Amino acid sequence: MSGIINKAKSTDMVAASVRVDRDLQARAGAGGVFHFQCFDKDGNLKWEEKTHNLVVNEGLQDMNTQYFKGVTYSAAWYIGLVNNTPTPSYAAGDTLASHGGWNETTDYSGNRKAVTFGTATTADPSVISNSASPAQFSITGTVTVDGAFLTNVATGTSGVLFSVSAFQSPGDRSVVSGDTLNVTYQFSLDAA
Repeated sequence: MSGIINKAKSTDMVAASVRVDRDLQARAGAGGVFHFQCFDKDGNLKWEEKTHNLVVNEGLQDMNTQYFKGVTYSAAWYIGLVNNTPTPSYAAGDTLASHGGWNETTDYSGNRKAVTFGTATTADPSVISNSASPAQFSITGTVTVDGAFLTNVATGTSGVLFSVSAFQSPGDRSVVSGDTLNVTYQFSLDAA
């Protein structure tokens, strides 16, 4: 018998690669929503509206300056109401001192209403609002409201305009003397 010889040849090959993404970018998104509830003199809900806001350039600059530069800061914020006359138009370049496309209405008792924000959430997005204590406007006249704005001063035009918002469809809303308009502002920061 002849000898059987088995021969085997094996080769192992291992390959690996690493890809480095040099275009990693951190992004953040931010936005706010005004929530309006109008009650008549007897406490009945007349209408309700939620509108997204436009954070104006001055508001963006102020937020960056306060947070990253740490300049003198006050946590005082106020909500004001926008009249529908003339027909409002809003622009990123609007400031509290110069907003040619819209007018503030003051047909309510007192000054702009103070906003008392609660604690911001730690989730993504981080959310802060005044839902526990809505800004309350006691209406003193008959007026048509187009929306609202957020600023850091109770009166005058020397402060910072942070954001402004207009009602969406069906549009402007009427209020009359004796109505109460409750306004909540919610702001979200999102790691987009």
